[in-house]
Parts: sequence; structure tokens; C-alpha cells
Amino acid sequence: MTATWLPPLLIAAAAAIVFMLGALHLLYTFHGTKLHPRDPDLQARLDQAPLMLTRKTTMWRAWIGFNASHSYGALFFGTVYGYLAVAHSAFLFQSWFLLSLGLLLLAGYAFLAKRYWFSVPYRGILLAMALYVAALVVFTMG
Repeated sequence: MTATWLPPLLIAAAAAIVFMLGALHLLYTFHGTKLHPRDPDLQARLDQAPLMLTRKTTMWRAWIGFNASHSYGALFFGTVYGYLAVAHSAFLFQSWFLLSLGLLLLAGYAFLAKRYWFSVPYRGILLAMALYVAALVVFTMG
């Protein structure tokens, strides 16, 4: 018989990793230059270039907004799934919809990270997804 505390712990750990990645990304969005182009002239041009969609914002402002909202998604996932795993694990593990949704989101992030990002978020998301899948395996076997 499997310990009933292990699947919630594994999902909480996965959620914590995604939360930390989102928090770090939000910090880098508004502080420092890690998400800035290496070419300062490019940043100046982006700050002057309006979108085709609207003239009310620039590519640079859209870039900052995209990065912030992207961070919010990771923070939201980490908060909700961490909370459910710790405080309402029976509810979470009775809902194949929520369990599938969480796995689908992590798989989507893994795809994006592999295709468009760089190795640190990719490895972090793979670790989170491995913990999440392990939780599902342990739960279904127990």
C-alpha cells in the first residue's frame, strides 16, 4: 500500500517549481536587464515601434506585458495546484479534469520551453512535470 501523503507532496513540489520559475521571471521582467536585448539600439527601436494592431502601445511595452502575464500564469498554476495538493488533496485527486488540466499545462510549457526558450526553464518544467506524473502514477497504483 502506498503512502497517501506522497502524491499530494509530489504535486506540491511540482507546483513550487513552477511558482518559483514564475516569480523569478516576474522579477527579471521588471528588474535588471536579463530579459532585455543585448543590442541597446534594438531596445530603443522596439520602444518606438507601435504594433500593427494598435498605435497605443509599442513592441517593447507589449514585450514587458507579455512577460509579466506569462509570469502570472506560472504563479497562478503554482498557487492553485500547490494549495489544492496541500489543503484539498482529496478534492484534487477525485477530479480527473483538474489532474489532466495540470498535466496538459505542464506539457504545453515543456513544449514551449524546448522550442522557444532556453535550458533552465526547460529543465525546471521537465522536473515539475516528472514530479507531477510520478504523483499520478503513485496515486493510480495506490
